[in-house]
Amino acid sequence: MRVIKLLVVVLAGFIAVPAIGQLPPASTIKVDFTRDIQPMLQQRCQVCHGSQQQMSGLRLDNGKDALRGGNSGAVIQPGRSAESRLIRLVSGLEGKIVMPPGGKRLSPEEVGILRAWIDQGAVWPSQSRYDAAKPKPTHWAFAPIQRPKPPATQNETWPRNAIDRFVLARLEQEGVKPSPEAERTTLFRRVNLDLVGLPPSPRELADFLSDDRPDAYERVVDRLLESRHFAEKAARSWLDLARYADSDGYEKDYVRPHAWRYRQWVIDAIQRDMPFDQFTVEQIAGDLLPNATVEQKVATGFHRNTLTNREGGVNIEQFRSEQVVDRAATVGTV
Repeated sequence: MRVIKLLVVVLAGFIAVPAIGQLPPASTIKVDFTRDIQPMLQQRCQVCHGSQQQMSGLRLDNGKDALRGGNSGAVIQPGRSAESRLIRLVSGLEGKIVMPPGGKRLSPEEVGILRAWIDQGAVWPSQSRYDAAKPKPTHWAFAPIQRPKPPATQNETWPRNAIDRFVLARLEQEGVKPSPEAERTTLFRRVNLDLVGLPPSPRELADFLSDDRPDAYERVVDRLLESRHFAEKAARSWLDLARYADSDGYEKDYVRPHAWRYRQWVIDAIQRDMPFDQFTVEQIAGDLLPNATVEQKVATGFHRNTLTNREGGVNIEQFRSEQVVDRAATVGTV
């Protein structure tokens, strides 16, 4: 009887294994490890399988360990994603075991990209930031600036410049044809909304339509970039990151009558095309610069944007500590 039960369990195990066709299909894109795979492993896997913790003996923060696998053997079979246990685990095809065990699961599209990476050889850059022996990061933001060669395209008449070639190459890779060029009225409306966030006036539109110079569109772009409205629109993104507000943010929500001066400083800095290093220094430590001007001190309002709790009975020291943490975190993040 025990033998029969054992056979039933074994057969049930084989029957429960889903067919390969049940896996999300592999993506057809050419996978870039740094762009497509590295963020996925960092966000979904390394809490349990990183440098601090290796559950089941599996480590996914460097190529050598990841390809070796864990206590139960290899989880990545280069060139064979359907046979790789990692794919089955993140797809939920290993019974009750689903990875990651907590948080948001991988979408079918993400599993497809992971499959494509494995099918394309599971290439792990030798100088990946995961590789402890070669800690040089490969993230694009830290790579030396180089002028890439524009890719070849099937359509040689559509590109007008090098950037167009990169756009068209990707469109052709995805099997998408470029949209036809919009009418001048549409282009003019789009560039106004993109750069200053406002629709053009009827007079501005009429002036543009009557301008038959070959660089008429370029002149419009230059005029909009010099506009005060461009600086105001561009400042919005930065002010959001700097958690700008005109009031304290808590229950009393007292008004900050002079907060606008920091907002004005950001707009002015963008309109003057202030270099980003100076833009950063003056906001972090403008008051510490030699012979700091009033405007440089105003720039440090970046720190003052933190929430302020002036309710009765609040623990002042506790909230001071929370403000310090908020300021440090904001500087590090922004």
